[in-house]
Amino acid sequence: MRFPDYARRKQVDRFATALSAACAFFALAALFAILGYIASKGAAAVNWDFLTQLPKPVGEIGGGIANSIVGTAKIVGLAALLGGPIGILGGIYLSEYASSRTAFWVRYAADALNGVPSIVMGIFAYSIIVLPLKRFSGLAGSIALGVILIPIVLRNTEEFMRLVPRSVREGALALGIPRWKCVLRVALPTAAPGVLTGLLLGISRIAGETAPLIFTAFGNRFWDQGMLHPMASLPLTIYTYAISPYEDWHRQAWAGAFILLMFVLTANILARLLMRRPTGGHS
Repeated sequence: MRFPDYARRKQVDRFATALSAACAFFALAALFAILGYIASKGAAAVNWDFLTQLPKPVGEIGGGIANSIVGTAKIVGLAALLGGPIGILGGIYLSEYASSRTAFWVRYAADALNGVPSIVMGIFAYSIIVLPLKRFSGLAGSIALGVILIPIVLRNTEEFMRLVPRSVREGALALGIPRWKCVLRVALPTAAPGVLTGLLLGISRIAGETAPLIFTAFGNRFWDQGMLHPMASLPLTIYTYAISPYEDWHRQAWAGAFILLMFVLTANILARLLMRRPTGGHS
């Protein structure tokens, strides 16, 4: 190798490394700028009354968002119960049983569904649930969010199931264990940390969705009367307060955004901790 070629390649390598580091720095700077700005605007407004009281009447100062916190927990929790198992079982089917042609079309459908705007999911749930029942409801919001969750969990489950070494499956099958038991008792437990990670990341994604809930849960300034009635949620409350003309509501919108951000950040940290556990390797 001639020396000038080697020197040129070293320069190109240094330039590419510096460019990559700069891009990573700007990405982290944007993330911390958003986190810092929301924390500076919202953290000071978070107190016990804000977390435990209902909203005050329009124009009055004070109050809290306890109903929105409880509503978000209900809506997102039911969405996880509806969409999580479907996504996990679908991912298992793709990784273990589907033929190449079937797997291609299922993956294509999942990726297409994952790319559908969330507001379209809200209109879909509005058409099939809200209109027939003639009422907004937390159930409709959960179904809309559950549909958004399915493709996320499905694709993550498939990828983590494929990371389980083939030798693990072959060892179980060699002992005479039926294939379905091999999948459920050997492959799935091995991939469980990764599957749970994908589920948590999906939940953190749907927890911040606002558009589907405008058409479904609608919102409520009081304690809800059940999943078949309008229900408050943090994203809806933040949206309503942010566009209002009241300064106190703006302050509470920032506080609500900070709480929602902390939930998403906690879910992501927990997912990263789960990822540190071994989930198998490539076969």
